[in-house]
Amino acid sequence: MFPFSYTRASDTREAVNAGRRGGRYIAGGTTLVDLMRETVERPESLVDISGLPLDEVTVTERGGLRIGALVTMSEAAAHPKVRTLYPVISESLELSASAQLRNMATIGGNIMQRTRCTYFRDVTADCNKREPGSGCAALKGHNRTHAILGTSDACVATHPSDVAVAFAALEATVHLLGPDGERRAPFADFLLRPGNTPSREQAIRKGELITAVEIPALPRPLKSGYLKVRDRQSYEFALTSAAVALHVRGGVIREAKVAAGGVGTVPWKLPAVERHLVGQRPSAALWAAAAEKAADGARPLHHNRFKPELLKRTVERQLRVVGGTK
Repeated sequence: MFPFSYTRASDTREAVNAGRRGGRYIAGGTTLVDLMRETVERPESLVDISGLPLDEVTVTERGGLRIGALVTMSEAAAHPKVRTLYPVISESLELSASAQLRNMATIGGNIMQRTRCTYFRDVTADCNKREPGSGCAALKGHNRTHAILGTSDACVATHPSDVAVAFAALEATVHLLGPDGERRAPFADFLLRPGNTPSREQAIRKGELITAVEIPALPRPLKSGYLKVRDRQSYEFALTSAAVALHVRGGVIREAKVAAGGVGTVPWKLPAVERHLVGQRPSAALWAAAAEKAADGARPLHHNRFKPELLKRTVERQLRVVGGTK
């Protein structure tokens, strides 16, 4: 562990000022503290934001949902409005981490968490995300759990968050507060693909603080759910996952929201699957045909060549569950 200073922010203005001076925000600390122990992260200053009033879940005027950045994962999963309006969020949270971690980790911290790539966390290995320009050991190493979508020659690490997959599917918005005031960022633009700069993971400006994640109002009735495929049922990250939300009226799918996890460098929206579904009547044949498009553009490596087919099967299975056609 390297030396660092610690301050506790009493309000958002104090937090932003400290962040502008280079302080790193910390609340539950379930990711950052681990990375500091492993010397992957070496912040010189920590700014504790756990006491800020960003811990509420509210329904917006238009019928969407706003989840404060400091709402814990367990609080969000158990909240009656979350469970009623967007079960996909609750399910994704309940399939994440352990109960102890969910009691500590926050929504804001969860979407900011860094990859679980073994090479990223091994400071002796080459990793462009940790040390720009050093190379990517995963490309020719053991890459069974790595990404097949959104990859580059510089990085193939997956984004580990489950709830971020639900947020991507639902087309959420991230609320930010920084030195220049408030702004909103579409979730699809907030988490960045690696390209040639894998060390830059979020479209966040210096000193900016996540204040909330907002899910837009979607047409009702809406059925949604989350499926996670992993090596074991206990605490484990996804090999593949699927977040699905369907609006069916008059026996026809009017709107479809689908995203995948465990396969992309960011939570991966599946617009080709969505387009195939809209305007169609639910059926087993439709789910299978739509799922065939889930792995479009996939670039599997030698150890994860099974992932495109597993992704298709995961998406198809969850479409069947949410769509009500077994």
